[in-house]
Amino acid sequence: MKSPQLVQELKKRLGEELFEWSFDKEKDKVRLEHKVLQRGMDISLSEILAKYTTKKESAIDEVVYTIEQTFLAMTQEQQQGFTDLSDIYPVIRSTSFPQQSNEGHAFVTTEHTAETRIFYALDLGTTYRLLDESLLEQLGVTAEKVREVARFSVKKLPTTTTRDEVAGNVFYFLNHNDGYDASRILNEAFLKDMAAQVEGDMTVSVPHQDVLIIGDIRNEVGYDVLAQMAMHFFTVGAVPITSLSFVYENGELEPIFILAKNKVKREQNEQ
Repeated sequence: MKSPQLVQELKKRLGEELFEWSFDKEKDKVRLEHKVLQRGMDISLSEILAKYTTKKESAIDEVVYTIEQTFLAMTQEQQQGFTDLSDIYPVIRSTSFPQQSNEGHAFVTTEHTAETRIFYALDLGTTYRLLDESLLEQLGVTAEKVREVARFSVKKLPTTTTRDEVAGNVFYFLNHNDGYDASRILNEAFLKDMAAQVEGDMTVSVPHQDVLIIGDIRNEVGYDVLAQMAMHFFTVGAVPITSLSFVYENGELEPIFILAKNKVKREQNEQ
């Protein structure tokens, strides 16, 4: 499938009565403008096509669902407004994720790691809206209040995992598909509980929004398995974050390649 074909498929599924369509061939993007709401969004066609090679029709299903739910949230905001602060949650994104909305409003963010940044979202049931300056004004809250509420909210999310063993290494997968799976990386109590179970090196991976992987790495092969696993999840995720995993030690997250460098330095110093 090529970009023009994908645009036609999206038009077919979403219709042309509600939206103005603008296809930018040079940037390989299409912009949708909602005729009633007078608001729009940009869709990267290359990203969808990359997923289409492995996920086929489900890749298009995902983006159509996201578009529909996003505009549904915009409609709700326009008609009812938002008032419930208890529905604010943190979400993890890559550091390359845009830091402002299409309308130019800065998102509320907090620094996390060299690979990840914390954004904040207002949960709307089937979707959520990232909090920006304009929404803060509407809610009548400060950015610090949002961060405080989100820190509490993430602790309420369930943390049940499934377990798998590969080449003598154990991996725990957290996958509730609630939009906040990767956000559990911010639940310090959960990470400490997992650390108590781990026998080898504990790793944490957030390759995309809808999965968190805890690794109990007990031999060198485990790191190779983890690297391949994280890259696979990163390429198939609807909202990719990072293919790089972290080592969790003494309450801190450190990129694995940094840990490897430190080990080499220690070995050199010991010689």
